[in-house]
Amino acid sequence: MNEHFPGAMPEGMAMALAQNIYAMHHFYSLTDAERQSVIERARTVNSRDEMTALVNGLIPH
Repeated sequence: MNEHFPGAMPEGMAMALAQNIYAMHHFYSLTDAERQSVIERARTVNSRDEMTALVNGLIPH
């Protein structure tokens, strides 16, 4: 987490979104509150695989 910007996206989430353009587009189509909720969930992730699953879960089916 970035201590200088408490509401900032974790680096791992940014990298995972960069690898999944569909999830990135959906993430940025969310409301501010929805995006903040996803960011808060991302802060609880403990591994790269968990982050990938979180990001992949953003894609609507």
